[in-house]
Amino acid sequence: MIIDVEYSSLNYKDALSASGPKSGVTRNYPFVPGIDAVGKVSQSSSDRFNIGDEVIVTGYSMGMSVYGGFGAVIHVPANWAAKLPANLSAKEAMNYGTAGLTAAASIKKIIDNGVDKDKPILVSGATGGVGSVAVNILNKLGYKVHAITGKNTEDQFLKSIGADSILLRSEFMENPTRPLDKAIYGGAVDTVGGDILAKIISMIAPKCSVSACGNVAGMELNTTVFPFILRGVSLLGIDSAESAIEFKESIWDLLSGKWKVDLENSSKTISLSDVGEEIKRILNGEQVGRVVIKHGE
Repeated sequence: MIIDVEYSSLNYKDALSASGPKSGVTRNYPFVPGIDAVGKVSQSSSDRFNIGDEVIVTGYSMGMSVYGGFGAVIHVPANWAAKLPANLSAKEAMNYGTAGLTAAASIKKIIDNGVDKDKPILVSGATGGVGSVAVNILNKLGYKVHAITGKNTEDQFLKSIGADSILLRSEFMENPTRPLDKAIYGGAVDTVGGDILAKIISMIAPKCSVSACGNVAGMELNTTVFPFILRGVSLLGIDSAESAIEFKESIWDLLSGKWKVDLENSSKTISLSDVGEEIKRILNGEQVGRVVIKHGE
């Protein structure tokens, strides 16, 4: 299937892919990154799609080993694509992108598995793409949200998207992580991994859940079995990129329906000529919110 791309977005994986083979994301160059794309079908041999249909493609091998959404045209298997929901514009779809899918999948998993709505939900990496969307959605669903960030200048941004309390990463990690700490959180969405995730797990209330979807703070997890066997805490892994297209479609239905949030004020729209500067920002940990790439300008 061939798709004329209208919008893409910039994600951490895209920044790594654009950095060359040492990043480990893409091996063969020259290459076109972009793990997200939305656009119109121009050619299709699939019964699922007609020419002119607007579709969303996120994840799988696109932007990693298959030319991605930074290009004006993508050529992908039809079973990688989901129809753009009627209640969602192309721009709104990329305001979400893979980050929004990941955030919504993370929230859905912890809610389905068990959270305590009377306690706050913790979100790490809260100014980033996944974290900021998670804060938005959790706030809409009526949860009290505590946001962890390494940026001491983004209080206003985090409050504007629904954070009730803001925790600086340095202060959150100031005291050593204990096997079990005070159980003050009714669940968590962790986007960074490493020692932050280990500390989060120790602070989760009995029978509640943590979703893990990132490793920018480290791949290792130094914890004990105590939260799991004494409190019944669940740690749930999230891999939205390789999820079945049916699951992605169900998440898009949520994001265009009862979970829909307005991300326009927390998204920056750029042209392809501006991508280089934004890649530097995301690799330096300076990204705030979402970055959307508009084609044709």
